[in-house]
Amino acid sequence: MTAQQYHIPVMLGPCIEGLAIDPNGIYVDLTFGGGGHSREILKQLDKGHLYGFDQDSDAEANIPDDDKFTFIQANFRDFRKYLRLYGVQQVDGILADLGISSHQIDEPTRGFSTRFEGDLDMRMSSGMDISAKEVLNTCEESKLHKIFGIYGEIKNAKTLAQAVVSERTMKPFSTTEGFKELLKRFAPRGKEYKYFAQVFQALRIEVNDEMGALEDMLKQTVDALKPEGRLVIMSYHSLEDRLVKNFLAKGKFQGDVEKDFYGNLIRPLEPVTRKALIASPEEIQQNNRARSAKLRIAKKL
Repeated sequence: MTAQQYHIPVMLGPCIEGLAIDPNGIYVDLTFGGGGHSREILKQLDKGHLYGFDQDSDAEANIPDDDKFTFIQANFRDFRKYLRLYGVQQVDGILADLGISSHQIDEPTRGFSTRFEGDLDMRMSSGMDISAKEVLNTCEESKLHKIFGIYGEIKNAKTLAQAVVSERTMKPFSTTEGFKELLKRFAPRGKEYKYFAQVFQALRIEVNDEMGALEDMLKQTVDALKPEGRLVIMSYHSLEDRLVKNFLAKGKFQGDVEKDFYGNLIRPLEPVTRKALIASPEEIQQNNRARSAKLRIAKKL
């Protein structure tokens, strides 16, 4: 499988521009995946170095043959710890594309897609303990209500949670198709596929603790960046984007922005773009997965 088949990089040009690459700098791609963004960064490095992270062992097949690249199989929530193992304290730029890769979606056995029959797995890394089937078959109704409502942003989350608990007492959930049979009873007419996608997204976020991992990662970026270093983050749903937006604007996830005695904002990062960048109509036409992407860029003060 080629890297292009694995995943078409979204907003490649704006991401690379946002990093403002120094040919001799040190960079981190926290979501290596198919390596599309990493390869473009490597083209612009002379004596610099790039560290690529991915918790999915399938990504190893896309590692470029380049002395300027080091692959680290790990969750990006621990990236500073791993960089220190390589003697790296601070870097010139950090890139994170938070979207799930095309390869993961299109691989039926992974259970991410609503289009294929497969095991209800949804783990980004096979080393993780809990899969989607465990979530559906063991979580209390109140927790399922929260997962569907907050992570999936579906309106009948409570009703669906009740139905899941009732259904699993007769037959535990095991496959994507079996779960979809239940979902069909609750999906709005004409919007079935959107509903399936929202529920699957909610399960995936819970299984992989995506919001917790994102918070952990963002908090480490400030100390990991050199002064003037760039942080480039691309998100695909409102929950992620809200966290990223708040952190870049305020240096924290909740509460009001802090100001000094003179009324100046106190924050470790400064957004480079006032609004999130979005993909061009041409790119969306070529790659439908770019349609929901929001790119935010900041630099360390």
